[in-house]
Amino acid sequence: MRFLSIQSSVAYGHVGNSAAVFPLQRLGHEVWPVFTVVFSNHTGYGAWRGPLLPPEQVREVVTGIEERGVLGSVDAVLSGYQGGAGIAEVVLDAVARVKAANPQASYTCDPVMGNARSGCFVDPAIPPIIREQVVPAADVITPNQFELGFLTGTEPATLEDVLASADAARAMGPSTVLVTSVETEGADPETISMAAVTDEGAWLVTTPRLPMKANGSGDVTAALFTAHLLETDPATALGRTAASVFALLEATLASGERELRIVGAQDVFVDPPRTFEVQQVR
Repeated sequence: MRFLSIQSSVAYGHVGNSAAVFPLQRLGHEVWPVFTVVFSNHTGYGAWRGPLLPPEQVREVVTGIEERGVLGSVDAVLSGYQGGAGIAEVVLDAVARVKAANPQASYTCDPVMGNARSGCFVDPAIPPIIREQVVPAADVITPNQFELGFLTGTEPATLEDVLASADAARAMGPSTVLVTSVETEGADPETISMAAVTDEGAWLVTTPRLPMKANGSGDVTAALFTAHLLETDPATALGRTAASVFALLEATLASGERELRIVGAQDVFVDPPRTFEVQQVR
């Protein structure tokens, strides 16, 4: 398969395209990365260098790809951290171009805005644009629980709340919602879950909680889930994604390094060492 991935790039570490591209390539897919920023490192360090690319420059890259006559072969568009408010228009234009060339192509939006512990960490102009313009154009969205609440104006606390909020998000346009970092009332605090919700049902997978913060894990998750969903069903895609991401995080923790061990643990994308039960919850 072929992916057009419009996300950030960092020289050191693994977030955005620097996290999403290699796992997809390791699975045998072709990826065309388009950068929205080119930073020295991710912003979680508190300091970084490099440019936030102007929207017109990002658009020029997409146009150059289009001029090669290959957009019709794109199976899916991915978008993540957008950097500036003007990037949303570029992403939506790229999606429209790809779908005009290949109506079967899908669009996955990872609505990167923040998390429950850090709050919102992007330009305040970006979240409303994602909610009102980008999400309605997406086929798949992959918010964490905090982002799901913002998108839908809800505060999901129980599993039933999460499913209801995911339904509200699907009513905005996407057919599939993958909710990452699900933490619900009454759940084992030593675990963490992901939920996939579609018209056909809802599925939950739960893994042990690892004592670490891993920037870029959401970018890997969105990329893997998109690829697996195109080849299988939602439950299988959820299980495969969870198995690979958990193994990646486990390898990163064991290494003692701060950045994801994407290259060192690359085999987990193809053959993760363990699997997790996927439970149908609706």
